[in-house]
Amino acid sequence: MLTRLLTLLLLTLLLCTCGPAPESEMDLTVGDYLEAPFSGLDTLATNDWWNRAGNPIINLKVGRDSVIAFGAYTVSEEEMKLTAQLYPLYPAESREVRLDVWDGSAWVETLTQPVHELGWSTTFQIVAWNTSQDTKYRLRHGENATYEGTIRAVPEGKDAIVLAALSCNSNKDRGRRENYVRNINHLDPDLVFFAGDQSYDHKEHTAAWLKFGLQFRETFRHRPMVSIPDDHDIGQGNLWGENGIIAKNSAGHDGGYFYHHDYVKMVERCQTSHLPRPYDATPVEQGIGVYYANYRLGPVDFAIIEDRKFKSGPNGKIPQQGPRPDHIRNPDYDPASVDVPGLKLLGDRQLAFLEGWGKDQQPGRMKAVLSQTGFCGGAHIHGQKDNRLHADMDSNGWPQTGRNKALSLIKEAGAIHIAGDQHLATVIQHGIGEYQDGPWAFVVPAIVNNYYSRWWWPEDEKAGANPVPDSKLPWTGDYRDGFDNRISVQAYANPDTPSNGAGFGVIRFHPANGEVVFECWPREADLTQPGAEQFVGWPVVVDY
Repeated sequence: MLTRLLTLLLLTLLLCTCGPAPESEMDLTVGDYLEAPFSGLDTLATNDWWNRAGNPIINLKVGRDSVIAFGAYTVSEEEMKLTAQLYPLYPAESREVRLDVWDGSAWVETLTQPVHELGWSTTFQIVAWNTSQDTKYRLRHGENATYEGTIRAVPEGKDAIVLAALSCNSNKDRGRRENYVRNINHLDPDLVFFAGDQSYDHKEHTAAWLKFGLQFRETFRHRPMVSIPDDHDIGQGNLWGENGIIAKNSAGHDGGYFYHHDYVKMVERCQTSHLPRPYDATPVEQGIGVYYANYRLGPVDFAIIEDRKFKSGPNGKIPQQGPRPDHIRNPDYDPASVDVPGLKLLGDRQLAFLEGWGKDQQPGRMKAVLSQTGFCGGAHIHGQKDNRLHADMDSNGWPQTGRNKALSLIKEAGAIHIAGDQHLATVIQHGIGEYQDGPWAFVVPAIVNNYYSRWWWPEDEKAGANPVPDSKLPWTGDYRDGFDNRISVQAYANPDTPSNGAGFGVIRFHPANGEVVFECWPREADLTQPGAEQFVGWPVVVDY
């Protein structure tokens, strides 16, 4: 070990004197001296990353003046948190990033933070932030690398607070996202929300997260951003986190996290460290952290929740009703048979958070819950049109008791719910004890939807009771989902469109009258041009 450390010291001194060596000369690798924290994960960005062959995700060997890829921030209750995301660094390069703030006449160096070598990110935190004015910031690394952005004043006195919401950035399309960037910046929202599956390269999160940043950073360079990871981000097809236990396989249906806990923690650190402080920061099992928190943006109070971290896995806990433990194919099964006592959805900790958050009411304040997926089975057909699935336990329609507890707290808070994951845009008013006694929910479309499409398509092709008047959509109204949950369908965007159902959502909060407007825009729309049209069925206006 001593010999290895001395060799590493010699290599470091050489690189400090001469600068990073050409890639062909780096025969001695960091991997020779540092034990890998997890095998086979994040290989493109760890150890001797510069010796890796080209990959289809992103070029990681950027010029040293470009090693800061992007920044992401929130400001809540006068506390600013800003994460700097870097490309991988060579062994002799500085592991520090500096934050400068513009004081109106000059840059002022404010903080210096160490970079975490797993994920190559770091986070700055400043309390008593001045929220009344826009403030330019600059991130610096080494001699020449910089990245600049703006921390916006907290919006006050506006007629509407506008949120853009996106999810499911499939790697089946690795191109740029010009349409989304153009349209979002044209709308100029107050906040951008990425609801999960920013990465689909299961074992290579750092490279895929950097790719996501290059695609979308111009939407949040000058405004706050909330991102929360979902199952694909942490390398699983589905996730039932079950309080952080170890999963037996990557399908995850027995509950828990399959890949090494350091990998999971790295993903959450990169994507969520800039979020407001967690309500209760106590880690779950394996030392995996939590990020559920409330985020106040002017007159809108958001509850950011983790609807998968505490959820029970179905395998071995309920009667299996299909070829997979999480898929129910038998339409004649008894829904009560899968609502087994003791099963968790949000978990006791998050229920306590939602209860306290909901009771904190102020005149003129509106509330919304941000999470990964919807609280019902809002799709009948999965993947292909001949693949009808009666019920999917990956949705939060199951377990039903946990679903109803969560929806009751959201309704009592006077909140709406915004989520992604389903690859199918829907606006649904939930029913708990009866139809339409629960909160409204907007599940936004996928950014890219040529990976796994879903359809709302009742088998009898009949409209439900109380259909939406004058709707151009055939199947609206009151239905029961595959778990026998009551749902009132207001709008849906099946993938039979030029965009294949891909797009993004916009939510407009009007504090003066309590009105919320849901908009749903196709990927191919150009909002800078007159006549741009939303998906059929939108906009949807609800009153709170």
